Amino acid sequence: MQTNLSPEYRARADGRAAEAILRKCVHCGFCTATCPTYQLLGDELDGPRGRIYLMKQVLEGAEPTRKTQLHLDRCLTCRNCESTCPSGVDYGHLIDIGRKMVDEKVPRPAAEKAVRWLLKEGLPSPLFGPAMKIGQMVRGWLPEALKNKVPAQQDAGRWPTQTHARKVLMLAGCVQPAMMPNINSATARVLDAAGIQTVIAPQAGCCGAVKFHLNDQDGGQREMRANIDAWWPLLEQGVEAIVMNASGCGVTVREYGHILADDPTHAHKAARVSLLTRDLSELLPELVPVLKPKLAQQPDARKVIGFHPPCTLQHGQQLKGGVEQHLAALGFTVQVAKNEAHLCCGSAGTYSVLNPTLSYQLRDRKLGHLGELKPDVITSANIGCITHLQSGTATPVRHWVEVLDDALAG
Repeated sequence: MQTNLSPEYRARADGRAAEAILRKCVHCGFCTATCPTYQLLGDELDGPRGRIYLMKQVLEGAEPTRKTQLHLDRCLTCRNCESTCPSGVDYGHLIDIGRKMVDEKVPRPAAEKAVRWLLKEGLPSPLFGPAMKIGQMVRGWLPEALKNKVPAQQDAGRWPTQTHARKVLMLAGCVQPAMMPNINSATARVLDAAGIQTVIAPQAGCCGAVKFHLNDQDGGQREMRANIDAWWPLLEQGVEAIVMNASGCGVTVREYGHILADDPTHAHKAARVSLLTRDLSELLPELVPVLKPKLAQQPDARKVIGFHPPCTLQHGQQLKGGVEQHLAALGFTVQVAKNEAHLCCGSAGTYSVLNPTLSYQLRDRKLGHLGELKPDVITSANIGCITHLQSGTATPVRHWVEVLDDALAG
Protein backbone atom coordinates (compact mmCIF):
# COMPACT_ATOMS: atom_id res chain seq x y z
CA MET A 1 0.00 0.00 0.00
CA GLN A 2 1.58 3.25 -1.14
CA THR A 3 1.60 5.90 1.58
CA ASN A 4 2.66 9.54 1.37
CA LEU A 5 3.40 10.66 4.90
CA SER A 6 2.58 14.22 5.86
CA PRO A 7 5.63 16.24 6.97
CA GLU A 8 4.39 15.99 10.58
CA TYR A 9 4.60 12.21 10.64
CA ARG A 10 7.60 11.88 8.35
CA ALA A 11 9.56 13.65 11.07
CA ARG A 12 8.47 11.08 13.68
CA ALA A 13 9.94 7.63 14.23
CA ASP A 14 6.51 6.12 14.93
CA GLY A 15 5.17 7.67 11.71
CA ARG A 16 7.94 6.06 9.69
CA ALA A 17 7.38 2.75 11.49
CA ALA A 18 3.68 2.90 10.62
CA GLU A 19 4.49 3.62 7.00
CA ALA A 20 6.74 0.55 6.81
CA ILE A 21 3.89 -1.61 8.14
CA LEU A 22 1.32 -0.08 5.78
CA ARG A 23 3.50 -0.80 2.76
CA LYS A 24 3.05 -4.54 3.34
CA CYS A 25 -0.75 -4.36 3.00
CA VAL A 26 -2.05 -5.45 -0.42
CA HIS A 27 -5.76 -4.62 0.19
CA CYS A 28 -6.72 -8.32 -0.16
CA GLY A 29 -9.34 -8.25 2.63
CA PHE A 30 -8.65 -11.78 3.89
CA CYS A 31 -8.42 -10.22 7.35
CA THR A 32 -12.08 -9.19 7.37
CA ALA A 33 -13.16 -12.83 7.29
CA THR A 34 -11.57 -13.50 10.69
CA CYS A 35 -12.18 -10.14 12.40
CA PRO A 36 -14.68 -10.49 15.28
CA THR A 37 -15.95 -6.91 15.15
CA TYR A 38 -16.44 -7.02 11.39
CA GLN A 39 -18.42 -10.24 11.78
CA LEU A 40 -20.67 -8.62 14.39
CA LEU A 41 -21.10 -5.19 12.79
CA GLY A 42 -20.56 -5.79 9.06
CA ASP A 43 -18.90 -2.38 8.70
CA GLU A 44 -15.70 -2.20 6.64
CA LEU A 45 -14.38 0.43 9.05
CA ASP A 46 -14.78 -2.05 11.91
CA GLY A 47 -12.46 -4.53 10.24
CA PRO A 48 -8.65 -4.43 9.89
CA ARG A 49 -8.61 -3.25 6.28
CA GLY A 50 -10.96 -0.35 7.04
CA ARG A 51 -9.00 0.64 10.13
CA ILE A 52 -5.80 0.52 8.10
CA TYR A 53 -7.36 2.98 5.62
CA LEU A 54 -8.36 5.28 8.49
CA MET A 55 -4.83 5.23 9.92
CA LYS A 56 -3.35 5.79 6.46
CA GLN A 57 -5.52 8.89 6.02
CA VAL A 58 -4.32 10.31 9.35
CA LEU A 59 -0.68 9.62 8.44
CA GLU A 60 -1.20 11.45 5.17
CA GLY A 61 -2.51 14.53 6.91
CA ALA A 62 -6.28 14.05 7.21
CA GLU A 63 -7.78 15.34 10.42
CA PRO A 64 -9.07 12.43 12.56
CA THR A 65 -12.53 12.67 14.06
CA ARG A 66 -14.37 11.15 16.98
CA LYS A 67 -15.70 8.57 14.51
CA THR A 68 -12.13 7.62 13.57
CA GLN A 69 -11.36 7.17 17.25
CA LEU A 70 -14.45 5.02 17.79
CA HIS A 71 -13.56 2.59 14.99
CA LEU A 72 -10.03 2.19 16.35
CA ASP A 73 -11.37 1.78 19.90
CA ARG A 74 -13.68 -1.00 18.80
CA CYS A 75 -10.71 -3.12 17.68
CA LEU A 76 -10.13 -5.93 20.20
CA THR A 77 -6.42 -6.11 19.28
CA CYS A 78 -6.96 -9.87 19.08
CA ARG A 79 -4.51 -10.04 16.14
CA ASN A 80 -6.54 -12.75 14.42
CA CYS A 81 -5.96 -10.72 11.28
CA GLU A 82 -2.21 -11.27 11.65
CA SER A 83 -2.74 -15.04 11.59
CA THR A 84 -4.81 -14.65 8.42
CA CYS A 85 -2.75 -12.03 6.57
CA PRO A 86 -0.74 -13.50 3.65
CA SER A 87 1.49 -10.41 3.53
CA GLY A 88 2.68 -10.34 7.14
CA VAL A 89 1.15 -6.98 8.07
CA ASP A 90 2.12 -6.21 11.67
CA TYR A 91 -1.34 -4.93 12.54
CA GLY A 92 -0.94 -5.14 16.33
CA HIS A 93 1.90 -2.64 16.37
CA LEU A 94 0.18 -0.48 13.76
CA ILE A 95 -3.01 -0.10 15.81
CA ASP A 96 -0.94 0.96 18.84
CA ILE A 97 0.65 3.72 16.75
CA GLY A 98 -2.64 4.73 15.14
CA ARG A 99 -4.52 5.02 18.42
CA LYS A 100 -1.76 7.17 19.88
CA MET A 101 -1.82 9.54 16.90
CA VAL A 102 -5.60 9.85 16.90
CA ASP A 103 -5.80 10.42 20.66
CA GLU A 104 -3.28 13.23 20.32
CA LYS A 105 -5.76 15.12 18.15
CA VAL A 106 -9.22 13.95 19.28
CA PRO A 107 -10.17 14.78 22.89
CA ARG A 108 -12.29 12.24 24.71
CA PRO A 109 -15.43 13.07 26.72
CA ALA A 110 -14.73 13.60 30.42
CA ALA A 111 -16.61 10.47 31.58
CA GLU A 112 -14.75 8.28 29.10
CA LYS A 113 -11.41 9.74 30.16
CA ALA A 114 -12.27 9.07 33.80
CA VAL A 115 -13.11 5.39 33.19
CA ARG A 116 -9.94 4.83 31.18
CA TRP A 117 -7.87 6.57 33.88
CA LEU A 118 -9.42 4.41 36.61
CA LEU A 119 -8.63 1.25 34.66
CA LYS A 120 -5.03 2.10 33.85
CA GLU A 121 -4.25 3.39 37.33
CA GLY A 122 -6.49 1.06 39.34
CA LEU A 123 -5.74 -2.38 37.92
CA PRO A 124 -1.94 -2.22 38.43
CA SER A 125 -2.31 -0.46 41.80
CA PRO A 126 -1.37 -2.09 45.14
CA LEU A 127 -4.89 -1.11 46.24
CA PHE A 128 -6.45 -3.49 43.69
CA GLY A 129 -5.99 -6.53 45.95
CA PRO A 130 -7.76 -5.07 49.01
CA ALA A 131 -10.51 -3.66 46.78
CA MET A 132 -11.04 -7.09 45.20
CA LYS A 133 -11.28 -8.74 48.64
CA ILE A 134 -13.99 -6.27 49.68
CA GLY A 135 -15.80 -6.91 46.38
CA GLN A 136 -15.67 -10.67 46.97
CA MET A 137 -17.07 -10.25 50.49
CA VAL A 138 -20.12 -8.37 49.18
CA ARG A 139 -20.28 -10.16 45.82
CA GLY A 140 -23.83 -11.41 46.38
CA TRP A 141 -25.14 -7.86 46.63
CA LEU A 142 -23.28 -6.44 43.64
CA PRO A 143 -25.11 -5.50 40.42
CA GLU A 144 -24.69 -8.10 37.69
CA ALA A 145 -22.29 -6.04 35.55
CA LEU A 146 -19.91 -5.59 38.48
CA LYS A 147 -20.35 -9.14 39.78
CA ASN A 148 -19.12 -10.38 36.40
CA LYS A 149 -15.75 -8.77 37.16
CA VAL A 150 -15.46 -10.15 40.69
CA PRO A 151 -14.83 -13.91 40.81
CA ALA A 152 -15.70 -15.87 43.94
CA GLN A 153 -12.97 -16.11 46.56
CA GLN A 154 -10.38 -18.78 45.81
CA ASP A 155 -7.97 -20.65 48.05
CA ALA A 156 -4.46 -20.44 46.63
CA GLY A 157 -3.28 -23.68 48.21
CA ARG A 158 0.29 -24.26 49.33
CA TRP A 159 3.36 -22.83 47.64
CA PRO A 160 6.13 -25.45 47.27
CA THR A 161 9.16 -24.94 49.49
CA GLN A 162 11.60 -27.39 47.92
CA THR A 163 14.76 -25.96 46.32
CA HIS A 164 15.81 -27.13 42.86
CA ALA A 165 18.88 -26.48 40.73
CA ARG A 166 16.63 -25.45 37.84
CA LYS A 167 14.90 -22.14 38.44
CA VAL A 168 12.45 -20.06 36.40
CA LEU A 169 11.06 -16.61 36.99
CA MET A 170 7.31 -16.07 37.00
CA LEU A 171 5.46 -12.76 36.82
CA ALA A 172 2.77 -12.83 39.50
CA GLY A 173 0.75 -10.25 37.55
CA CYS A 174 -1.23 -7.25 38.73
CA VAL A 175 -4.73 -8.76 39.07
CA GLN A 176 -4.17 -12.52 39.10
CA PRO A 177 -2.92 -12.82 42.73
CA ALA A 178 -6.06 -11.09 43.97
CA MET A 179 -8.62 -12.58 41.59
CA MET A 180 -7.40 -16.17 41.09
CA PRO A 181 -4.32 -16.85 43.26
CA ASN A 182 -4.49 -20.59 42.72
CA ILE A 183 -3.27 -20.19 39.13
CA ASN A 184 0.14 -19.01 40.32
CA SER A 185 0.48 -21.55 43.11
CA ALA A 186 -0.74 -24.38 40.86
CA THR A 187 1.92 -23.36 38.33
CA ALA A 188 4.58 -23.49 41.03
CA ARG A 189 3.38 -26.91 42.23
CA VAL A 190 3.33 -28.41 38.74
CA LEU A 191 6.83 -27.12 38.00
CA ASP A 192 8.02 -28.31 41.42
CA ALA A 193 6.79 -31.82 40.58
CA ALA A 194 9.01 -31.65 37.48
CA GLY A 195 12.05 -30.52 39.45
CA ILE A 196 11.85 -26.82 38.58
CA GLN A 197 11.68 -24.06 41.21
CA THR A 198 9.49 -21.03 40.58
CA VAL A 199 10.88 -17.68 41.68
CA ILE A 200 8.96 -14.39 41.87
CA ALA A 201 10.67 -11.01 42.04
CA PRO A 202 8.50 -9.03 44.50
CA GLN A 203 9.40 -5.71 42.85
CA ALA A 204 7.99 -6.82 39.48
CA GLY A 205 4.46 -5.54 38.93
CA CYS A 206 2.11 -5.12 35.98
CA CYS A 207 3.57 -6.22 32.65
CA GLY A 208 2.67 -2.79 31.25
CA ALA A 209 -0.07 -3.95 28.90
CA VAL A 210 -2.95 -2.19 30.66
CA LYS A 211 -1.44 1.28 30.43
CA PHE A 212 0.20 0.72 27.05
CA HIS A 213 -3.03 -0.36 25.36
CA LEU A 214 -5.03 2.41 27.02
CA ASN A 215 -2.66 4.79 25.26
CA ASP A 216 -0.52 5.66 28.28
CA GLN A 217 2.47 4.27 26.44
CA ASP A 218 4.97 6.19 28.58
CA GLY A 219 3.40 4.75 31.74
CA GLY A 220 3.43 1.26 30.28
CA GLN A 221 7.10 1.58 29.35
CA ARG A 222 7.95 2.71 32.89
CA GLU A 223 6.38 -0.50 34.21
CA MET A 224 8.29 -2.54 31.65
CA ARG A 225 11.61 -0.99 32.67
CA ALA A 226 10.78 -1.57 36.35
CA ASN A 227 10.13 -5.27 35.67
CA ILE A 228 13.39 -5.62 33.75
CA ASP A 229 15.27 -4.03 36.66
CA ALA A 230 13.55 -6.40 39.12
CA TRP A 231 14.34 -9.48 37.03
CA TRP A 232 17.84 -8.63 35.91
CA PRO A 233 19.78 -9.75 39.03
CA LEU A 234 17.99 -13.11 38.96
CA LEU A 235 18.66 -13.54 35.24
CA GLU A 236 22.33 -12.86 35.88
CA GLN A 237 22.29 -15.54 38.60
CA GLY A 238 21.21 -18.14 36.06
CA VAL A 239 17.42 -18.27 36.10
CA GLU A 240 16.76 -20.04 32.82
CA ALA A 241 13.48 -18.52 31.65
CA ILE A 242 10.65 -16.15 32.46
CA VAL A 243 7.54 -18.33 32.47
CA MET A 244 4.15 -16.74 31.84
CA ASN A 245 0.87 -18.37 32.87
CA ALA A 246 -1.23 -15.44 31.60
CA SER A 247 -0.92 -15.24 27.84
CA GLY A 248 -1.98 -11.58 27.85
CA CYS A 249 1.09 -10.74 29.94
CA GLY A 250 3.23 -13.17 27.96
CA VAL A 251 2.60 -11.55 24.59
CA THR A 252 3.48 -8.15 26.06
CA VAL A 253 6.70 -9.26 27.77
CA ARG A 254 7.72 -11.01 24.56
CA GLU A 255 7.50 -7.61 22.89
CA TYR A 256 9.60 -5.69 25.41
CA GLY A 257 12.50 -5.87 22.97
CA HIS A 258 10.41 -4.27 20.24
CA ILE A 259 8.73 -1.65 22.44
CA LEU A 260 11.99 -0.59 24.13
CA ALA A 261 14.22 -0.99 21.07
CA ASP A 262 15.22 2.69 21.17
CA ASP A 263 15.49 2.96 24.94
CA PRO A 264 19.00 4.23 25.80
CA THR A 265 19.27 2.28 29.08
CA HIS A 266 17.09 -0.81 28.64
CA ALA A 267 17.10 -1.80 24.96
CA HIS A 268 19.67 -4.59 25.34
CA LYS A 269 18.13 -5.94 28.54
CA ALA A 270 14.63 -5.78 27.05
CA ALA A 271 15.78 -7.85 24.06
CA ARG A 272 17.18 -10.52 26.39
CA VAL A 273 14.02 -10.56 28.50
CA SER A 274 11.92 -11.09 25.36
CA LEU A 275 14.23 -13.89 24.25
CA LEU A 276 13.91 -15.68 27.61
CA THR A 277 10.11 -15.35 27.92
CA ARG A 278 8.11 -18.58 27.56
CA ASP A 279 4.43 -19.32 27.84
CA LEU A 280 3.87 -22.08 30.38
CA SER A 281 2.53 -24.35 27.61
CA GLU A 282 5.91 -24.23 25.88
CA LEU A 283 7.40 -26.20 28.78
CA LEU A 284 4.89 -29.04 28.35
CA PRO A 285 6.98 -31.11 25.88
CA GLU A 286 9.64 -31.64 28.54
CA LEU A 287 7.19 -31.77 31.45
CA VAL A 288 4.93 -34.52 30.08
CA PRO A 289 7.36 -37.47 30.37
CA VAL A 290 8.40 -36.37 33.87
CA LEU A 291 4.88 -35.75 35.16
CA LYS A 292 3.07 -38.70 33.61
CA PRO A 293 4.40 -41.27 36.16
CA LYS A 294 3.59 -38.82 38.97
CA LEU A 295 -0.13 -38.46 38.24
CA ALA A 296 -1.97 -39.48 41.40
CA GLN A 297 -4.66 -41.04 39.25
CA GLN A 298 -5.21 -41.55 35.56
CA PRO A 299 -7.45 -38.77 34.17
CA ASP A 300 -10.99 -39.91 33.44
CA ALA A 301 -11.11 -39.99 29.63
CA ARG A 302 -14.90 -39.67 29.76
CA LYS A 303 -14.63 -36.17 31.20
CA VAL A 304 -14.33 -33.58 28.47
CA ILE A 305 -12.11 -30.56 29.00
CA GLY A 306 -13.11 -27.75 26.66
CA PHE A 307 -10.14 -25.53 25.83
CA HIS A 308 -10.45 -21.93 24.70
CA PRO A 309 -7.11 -20.79 23.25
CA PRO A 310 -6.77 -17.07 24.05
CA CYS A 311 -6.04 -14.71 21.18
CA THR A 312 -2.86 -13.63 22.94
CA LEU A 313 -1.70 -17.26 22.79
CA GLN A 314 -2.80 -18.38 19.33
CA HIS A 315 -2.46 -15.10 17.43
CA GLY A 316 -0.23 -12.85 19.52
CA GLN A 317 2.35 -15.54 20.29
CA GLN A 318 1.47 -17.89 17.44
CA LEU A 319 1.30 -20.87 19.84
CA LYS A 320 -1.36 -23.25 18.61
CA GLY A 321 -2.28 -26.79 19.60
CA GLY A 322 0.33 -27.32 22.30
CA VAL A 323 -1.98 -27.40 25.31
CA GLU A 324 -4.39 -29.81 23.66
CA GLN A 325 -1.65 -32.11 22.34
CA HIS A 326 0.34 -32.42 25.54
CA LEU A 327 -2.57 -32.68 27.96
CA ALA A 328 -3.90 -35.47 25.70
CA ALA A 329 -0.52 -37.19 26.05
CA LEU A 330 -1.10 -37.14 29.81
CA GLY A 331 -4.46 -38.86 29.36
CA PHE A 332 -6.87 -35.91 29.40
CA THR A 333 -9.67 -35.58 26.85
CA VAL A 334 -9.22 -32.04 25.57
CA GLN A 335 -11.31 -30.49 22.81
CA VAL A 336 -11.51 -27.06 21.25
CA ALA A 337 -14.73 -25.69 19.82
CA LYS A 338 -15.55 -27.16 16.41
CA ASN A 339 -16.57 -23.72 15.14
CA GLU A 340 -14.79 -20.39 15.46
CA ALA A 341 -12.08 -21.59 17.86
CA HIS A 342 -9.93 -18.85 16.33
CA LEU A 343 -12.32 -16.04 17.34
CA CYS A 344 -11.94 -13.79 20.39
CA CYS A 345 -14.11 -14.42 23.46
CA GLY A 346 -14.55 -10.67 23.91
CA SER A 347 -12.48 -10.21 27.05
CA ALA A 348 -9.46 -8.49 25.45
CA GLY A 349 -8.02 -6.84 28.54
CA THR A 350 -10.17 -3.83 29.45
CA TYR A 351 -12.36 -4.20 26.34
CA SER A 352 -15.20 -5.86 28.24
CA VAL A 353 -15.49 -2.75 30.41
CA LEU A 354 -15.14 -0.20 27.62
CA ASN A 355 -17.22 -2.03 24.98
CA PRO A 356 -19.57 -4.29 26.99
CA THR A 357 -22.21 -4.84 24.30
CA LEU A 358 -19.79 -6.25 21.72
CA SER A 359 -17.83 -8.05 24.41
CA TYR A 360 -20.80 -9.97 25.77
CA GLN A 361 -22.03 -10.83 22.27
CA LEU A 362 -18.65 -12.44 21.59
CA ARG A 363 -18.66 -14.17 24.97
CA ASP A 364 -22.05 -15.76 24.39
CA ARG A 365 -21.07 -16.76 20.86
CA LYS A 366 -17.91 -18.44 22.21
CA LEU A 367 -19.76 -20.20 25.03
CA GLY A 368 -22.35 -21.46 22.55
CA HIS A 369 -19.65 -23.21 20.53
CA LEU A 370 -17.91 -24.54 23.63
CA GLY A 371 -21.25 -25.76 25.01
CA GLU A 372 -21.65 -28.03 21.98
CA LEU A 373 -18.75 -30.09 23.39
CA LYS A 374 -20.73 -30.71 26.60
CA PRO A 375 -17.57 -30.08 28.65
CA ASP A 376 -17.23 -30.95 32.33
CA VAL A 377 -14.89 -27.99 32.65
CA ILE A 378 -13.79 -25.17 30.34
CA THR A 379 -10.13 -24.19 30.45
CA SER A 380 -8.07 -21.36 29.06
CA ALA A 381 -4.62 -19.81 29.46
CA ASN A 382 -5.39 -16.22 30.40
CA ILE A 383 -7.13 -14.84 33.47
CA GLY A 384 -9.09 -12.26 31.47
CA CYS A 385 -10.66 -14.97 29.29
CA ILE A 386 -11.33 -17.19 32.30
CA THR A 387 -13.13 -14.48 34.27
CA HIS A 388 -15.08 -13.28 31.23
CA LEU A 389 -16.26 -16.73 30.17
CA GLN A 390 -17.19 -17.71 33.72
CA SER A 391 -19.53 -14.72 33.91
CA GLY A 392 -21.73 -16.33 31.25
CA THR A 393 -21.85 -20.00 32.23
CA ALA A 394 -22.43 -22.32 35.19
CA THR A 395 -19.77 -24.70 33.84
CA PRO A 396 -16.52 -24.22 35.82
CA VAL A 397 -13.91 -22.21 33.90
CA ARG A 398 -10.30 -22.69 35.01
CA HIS A 399 -6.72 -22.39 33.89
CA TRP A 400 -5.49 -25.62 32.31
CA VAL A 401 -2.59 -25.79 34.79
CA GLU A 402 -5.09 -26.03 37.66
CA VAL A 403 -6.61 -29.16 36.09
CA LEU A 404 -3.13 -30.67 35.76
CA ASP A 405 -2.28 -29.69 39.34
CA ASP A 406 -5.45 -31.43 40.60
CA ALA A 407 -4.49 -34.62 38.76
CA LEU A 408 -1.02 -34.57 40.31
CA ALA A 409 -2.46 -34.04 43.78
CA GLY A 410 -5.19 -36.64 43.34
